[in-house]
Amino acid sequence: MSWLPLSFGAPMVLWGLLALPVIWWLLRLTPPRPQTEVFPPLRILARVLRREETPHQSPWWLTLLRLLMAALVVTALAEPVFNPREKLPAEGSALALVIDNDWASAADWGKRVATAERLIADAGSNGVPVVIAFTAEKPNAEIGPFDASAALDRLRAAKPRPIPADRPAVYARVAATLERLPGASVAVLADGLAANGDEAAFKTLLERNAARLVWATSDRVSLTGLTGADNQVDGFTLTAIRAPGDPAPAQVTAGAFDDKGRRIADATVTFAPGQTTANGTMKVPFELRNDFASIALDGEHQAGAVRVLDESSKRRRVGLLSQAEADQAQPLLSPLYYIRRALQPFADLVEPSSADLADAIPQLLDQKPAMIIMADVGTIPAQVRQRLVDWVNNGGTLVRFAGSRLAAAGNDDDLLPVRLRSGERALGGALSWTTPQQVTEFPKNGPFADLAPPTEVTVSRQVLAEPTPDIVERTWATLADGTPLVTGMKKDKGTLVLFHVTPEATWSNLPISGSFVEMLRRVVQLSRNQGAAVANAEAAAASLAPYRMIGADGTLVPPTPDARPLVPAAGPLPVTLENPPGLYGSETGVFAHNLLNASSTFAPLARPQISLPVTAIPYAFDESENLKGALVTLALLLMVLDTLAVFSMGGLLSRRPRRAAATAAAVLIALGGLFGHADLARADDSKPGDSQAIEDISKTRIAYVITGEPGVDSISRAGLEGLTRFLIEKTALEPGPPAGVDISRDELAFYPLIYWPIDATAPMPSEAAIARIDAYMQQGGTVLFDTRDQFSNGIGAGSASPATERLRDILANLNVPPLEPVPSDHVLTKSFFILPEFPGRFNGSPLWVETSLDASNTENRPVRTGDGVSPIMITGNDFAGAWAVDENGDPMLPTVPPDPMQRIYALRAGVNIMMYMLTGNYKSDQVHVPVLLERLGQ
Repeated sequence: MSWLPLSFGAPMVLWGLLALPVIWWLLRLTPPRPQTEVFPPLRILARVLRREETPHQSPWWLTLLRLLMAALVVTALAEPVFNPREKLPAEGSALALVIDNDWASAADWGKRVATAERLIADAGSNGVPVVIAFTAEKPNAEIGPFDASAALDRLRAAKPRPIPADRPAVYARVAATLERLPGASVAVLADGLAANGDEAAFKTLLERNAARLVWATSDRVSLTGLTGADNQVDGFTLTAIRAPGDPAPAQVTAGAFDDKGRRIADATVTFAPGQTTANGTMKVPFELRNDFASIALDGEHQAGAVRVLDESSKRRRVGLLSQAEADQAQPLLSPLYYIRRALQPFADLVEPSSADLADAIPQLLDQKPAMIIMADVGTIPAQVRQRLVDWVNNGGTLVRFAGSRLAAAGNDDDLLPVRLRSGERALGGALSWTTPQQVTEFPKNGPFADLAPPTEVTVSRQVLAEPTPDIVERTWATLADGTPLVTGMKKDKGTLVLFHVTPEATWSNLPISGSFVEMLRRVVQLSRNQGAAVANAEAAAASLAPYRMIGADGTLVPPTPDARPLVPAAGPLPVTLENPPGLYGSETGVFAHNLLNASSTFAPLARPQISLPVTAIPYAFDESENLKGALVTLALLLMVLDTLAVFSMGGLLSRRPRRAAATAAAVLIALGGLFGHADLARADDSKPGDSQAIEDISKTRIAYVITGEPGVDSISRAGLEGLTRFLIEKTALEPGPPAGVDISRDELAFYPLIYWPIDATAPMPSEAAIARIDAYMQQGGTVLFDTRDQFSNGIGAGSASPATERLRDILANLNVPPLEPVPSDHVLTKSFFILPEFPGRFNGSPLWVETSLDASNTENRPVRTGDGVSPIMITGNDFAGAWAVDENGDPMLPTVPPDPMQRIYALRAGVNIMMYMLTGNYKSDQVHVPVLLERLGQ
């Protein structure tokens, strides 16, 4: 039963509203109001005998109030719902919920969950079990059937994943489960994107045991993704895609971010009307482009709109060097012509202004190139040779091409990957071929391993490498007769590469082939920072650990527990739950694994053509609101008003006016205390400093003497903060923050213990200040003096440190009792922890306390006699230095010697001192417990 925006869950209860007239009749009468009569009672009796009282009608407003209250209760029991939603077809033998939780569902995941919750709620009200499966979860995830409560728990625990949906596998599992539940309703909550195998997947799911299909999908696919990001000569080119069917033009903004998440560049990508692919360019200097770590589309909170970048997306500066004169009339004969043409699309080329190697090489090195290519360069000048060697050792890549100058220059172990034979090998001479040699399969241990051998390339002349034991592992390309065509090796952090032919088409036609471009591109990738590690891993098929992952919402997150190492390959790699999109590798080298590739497209998902009844529903939040709670609350409020009205009519509220006035006055005083606290505070008799005193005594606090030396005072405060943390962690005591006190003017009685670091450079306290300390000690307080000079002579030695001398000057004006090192049976050794000694930052100085002069019965009272506490303690072990911690709780100063347990013992010593200060010699009474029990006959 529903009336437009209002419906009722139990409409039959509304028949109870017909009882309102009866309720009106019953509520018409109220007992008469009691009357106050004046003594004598005979007068009251006479009036009673003379007149008969009859009840009169209740006020109309009270009757109306009660009728309204009854109507509210009846309406609430009918379970009214404002803006009710249509009940979904969750019926049959079961409800099978199949939900896409892939990357495309992340943007509106909340709506999908709300839609699924409504389906599960309706299934629960019908008593139907629920089978719930997600298309981007582990293949062995449990799918049910569950009851409605368990299905809701599964739904709320699910989250979108940054991977594509696997509908065929999941739909097959659901179909197998429905074989035991024929006639089920199947609800498909899809992401709206078509994928391979959808037709077969829907056929498997719906052809046998489904009785009804509930189809939930978005109105239109509004996703935009990045399929490419290429670092070109004039800028960074982006390629974005969107789903077809949108005739309107669209414009999206892309931002480039560095490895710290800072936005450093922007670009606009514009889709023409009906266009599904668009490009944009970030025209920024290549130095800034090399800092790009990721690119993301603004407003797209999903993994397809983010693209992470590795070294392959960064351009490098390449220096070109040749000793041959440039012939403008015959550019094809220039040694660098084909190299320039091959590298220009993906590298920034620099050349020296001088042809003299002594000037040209420093000019190139000053521009900090990632790679230098030498075309037939012979002997390197001695004055620049070492600088070039150092550049290679520090990570540079040196590529050399053969020629007559290199063949005549001889070997150079620091700048060539292999040793060369004298002269060269050519057709028609010694060691000659009868026919030009072709290139064979590239070795598996080189960077060209996944390239197809160029069958059209032939070599008629080359420089030969000496056969050495390591020649095989240094060979990156070979000819048909087994001689090396390209050799390379790692040298410290750099790389040496040698092409055994010239860079122009005189010895070989390799420079004019397409393979030449790809081979140089691979070598450039090796030259980049971190590029060598990833390239070698690709060649060796090694696995790279997950480093930074792309979350389903497009943010970079740490690796998930499901992520597994990735084996890079030349082509696109599948994105799975074990290999989600993101960066793989480590800080020394990463490999970018992105969700979308250049061939990715967005196609809308078509509803399967089936003969089953189909109900199409949109993704939406549940906007219905149950009014039962609000109506019950309003009825209770009316009940309170009714009760007050009855009390008022009965005269209860008018009795004892004095008590009512007193109650009103108390309420006014309380309200005045809440809203006028500041004004009342001005009128009281409080004195300046009372609030601080109240704060000081509200919690136990440890104090330290402010010496005036910033370094000493900061360590004292940090040390007491560290001790306070340790006390809170290990004991039931929860001290307040440490307090710094000026002994010349601050009140000292609030603190059970005052820590005083002695510093010879601090000003000597005045006599009045020392007198205040003496009074504090006489009244039960304790001062812990710390000279922090354990490695100097002690306080009783003939020659003392400056700190000890200063302590003696201070103690000369105090009433100091006889002192002794803490005995082994003193309470301090067992007040909380069992401690044989009291180390601090140093270990070796004893802790001096007041002598126990009456300790004659040591056998029966092993914890010493006396119920008092020593008013003075002296040490040289620098307690505060051992206790001091920074804001993160890490120690500030090292212990001497550097022993981690020494710091623990120092903190335990602080705990024992605080327990001794707060409890006295309470443990001295524990030894009498057996004797007391014996005397009591226990």
